[in-house]
Amino acid sequence: MPARESAENATPFVAYDRASWASLSARKPFTLTDEDLARIRSTGDRLDVDEVTQVYQPLAELLGLYIQATRDLHHHTRTYLGADTTLTPFVIGVAGSVAVGKSTTSRLLRELLSAQAQTPKVDLVATDGFLWPTKELERRGILHRKGFPESYDRRSLLRFISQVKSGVAPVEAPVYSHLLYDRLEGETQVVDSPDVLILEGLNVLQPPSGSSALAVSDLFDFSIYVDARTRDIATWYEERFLALQQGAFADPRSYFHRYSSLSEPEARAEARRIWAEVNKPNLQDNISPTKPRASLILRKEADHRINTVLLRKV
Repeated sequence: MPARESAENATPFVAYDRASWASLSARKPFTLTDEDLARIRSTGDRLDVDEVTQVYQPLAELLGLYIQATRDLHHHTRTYLGADTTLTPFVIGVAGSVAVGKSTTSRLLRELLSAQAQTPKVDLVATDGFLWPTKELERRGILHRKGFPESYDRRSLLRFISQVKSGVAPVEAPVYSHLLYDRLEGETQVVDSPDVLILEGLNVLQPPSGSSALAVSDLFDFSIYVDARTRDIATWYEERFLALQQGAFADPRSYFHRYSSLSEPEARAEARRIWAEVNKPNLQDNISPTKPRASLILRKEADHRINTVLLRKV
């Protein structure tokens, strides 16, 4: 059962421990293979059968209820108004820190939702593609703040998601290369009337900025924040940095190739410096404050296992 609360610790969320959350699932047969899990899992992340069946299957089932309810509301509203309006994609936002596992969460939800009969077409777009190109970040003097809200072309991102929710199709999103650490000029991802669009990124739950009265998150039908203690995320970031340093960074084309020759102590020191100077301030100042805006929070322990699910009260 969800945890009870007193008047003193009242929150807009209902908290479920792992066992209570897992008990909600219909326990459908597990269809993902070890190869599927390896493909879905990000570097340094941990994902196994128990995590999928106990946490993500109930979440996918819950999202199915939200999607169906949204479709029913659209049908009744259209009938009441006598309007000929087309049902638009159900948009899910997934937010959280660097190295917390939001990309794994997003890819897994795409797999699980696309297996549902009502949502066979699920697209996933990462907001990395909406980062300003490296040359533009350098021109603005903010390359060292890459990943901070101001490093994104927020107007283009808002226009993209507005078009999706308005039923425009097809819509194109820019593509980002983690190898080159930059946008791929001339390459786009086409989004053409999916049943569900998952938008994943550090700052997708940011409130409106500047002169805009509308935030990207205002156009979400559901949003998820992947949460963990800051010290645990720092450890995961360091371990991921080492794994990449011994893997992807070895590619001469990699923007981070200069790190490939570092000794392990040197690599750890560099990872800690980047975390302290860039990722931790961004988490504390920009990302974590958006957590209460989420529809649901997945809270992880030091072993990467989700132990608590907090669902916004309906």
